[in-house]
Amino acid sequence: MAADDRLEDDHLARRLREAHRRVRMLPAADRERFSRRYLAICDLAKRDPDRAATRLEAFLTDLTCDSDTPDAQ
Repeated sequence: MAADDRLEDDHLARRLREAHRRVRMLPAADRERFSRRYLAICDLAKRDPDRAATRLEAFLTDLTCDSDTPDAQ
């Protein structure tokens, strides 16, 4: 593995850790749904880090949007 690849993987690993931390802080109902998506991204990262990074960014955006919107009552 080239040194440049390692730097990109480290960035991906940091982002995955951030996503994991944010998923853990969600309410139980949301946590289950987001956990499944997170695990799928982690699995993809083993095979295709570039595609996983793209999906992770969309996932983090969804996490932010979901937590920013108030619950409908």
